[in-house]
Amino acid sequence: MVTRVKTAREIDAMRQGGNMLMSVLELLKNKLQVGMTTKDLAITAKDELKALGAEPAFLGYQGFPDVICISVNNEVVHGIPSKSKVIGDGDIVGLDFGVLWKGMITDGAISVIAGKPKQKGHIQLIEDTKNALQAGIFVVKDQVRTGDIGFAIESYLKKRPYGIVKDLVGHGVGHYVHEDPNIPNFGRSNTGPWLQVGMTIAIEPMVTLGTDKVNIAKDGWTILTEDNSYSAHFEHTVLITKDGAEILTALSA
Repeated sequence: MVTRVKTAREIDAMRQGGNMLMSVLELLKNKLQVGMTTKDLAITAKDELKALGAEPAFLGYQGFPDVICISVNNEVVHGIPSKSKVIGDGDIVGLDFGVLWKGMITDGAISVIAGKPKQKGHIQLIEDTKNALQAGIFVVKDQVRTGDIGFAIESYLKKRPYGIVKDLVGHGVGHYVHEDPNIPNFGRSNTGPWLQVGMTIAIEPMVTLGTDKVNIAKDGWTILTEDNSYSAHFEHTVLITKDGAEILTALSA
């Protein structure tokens, strides 16, 4: 379905759910240690969200088997938490989480480095992917077009020889995890569907240190870089306002 203009009640629910979502991701970021398994982090996410009173949006979605996607190094997104997946020193760990609260869904992601970075380029990748997300959010306003967002993200990332994953995109969100339209991380300005005040979308650049090509792992979920290059992923759910955007997946002051 196409993402709908949300009511004031629905927006408030997404604002509350988004705050819970980011509080869980911040907790995972602070607890992340070398030697942990990705399943350890998933259990923490599950327990914390339960304590907050909300439900995980990803568990069971199209058959996904856990509450959170955790992707490491060359895993771009959709990694399944595992007791056998041990986080090593310098690993780039992507944490992608969805929250269901009062019938409304928010979606957000961060990437963090465990322990000591293996190279400066990994730090730069993290920062540039985060900044590319902000560049996309910066152009959001009433009557923005999806191509405007993609163009802003791509323009920021072009300053370095990154791979911008094209097979995976952002999306509308709110009543469902994925709503139309798609929000690509590349494109031409003044193209694509129009967006308006009150709509909610998830913007999520996925960036690699190599190719933009990806493959699906044997588990049927995990998306891998074709050349095994490292990747990073950041995502916010945002509300389109008359003159800009409100980040709904943000910690309240």
